[in-house]
Amino acid sequence: MIKKAIKRIKDDNEKGARADLLQELFNDVNRSKAQIYQLNFVRGIFFGFGSVIGGTIVVALIVALLNLLVDLPGGVGGFIQYIVDTVRRS
Repeated sequence: MIKKAIKRIKDDNEKGARADLLQELFNDVNRSKAQIYQLNFVRGIFFGFGSVIGGTIVVALIVALLNLLVDLPGGVGGFIQYIVDTVRRS
């Protein structure tokens, strides 16, 4: 019983020490809340910009692939042509 209590206290002390260390490291890197907000704002702008660029590239590749598949026989080619025309008009 006493050994369990001692172990629990030791574990709690280690967890507290780790939390304090992480908090100290965080405060060393980010001096103020204004700096944190500024950093997160800039990160958000770059994340959004990267998402738009990546999405544009993916859609362009899909449209290019669909253009290659337009010559398929049957109704599939006509359907793909309809999709390509719709995307181009948008």
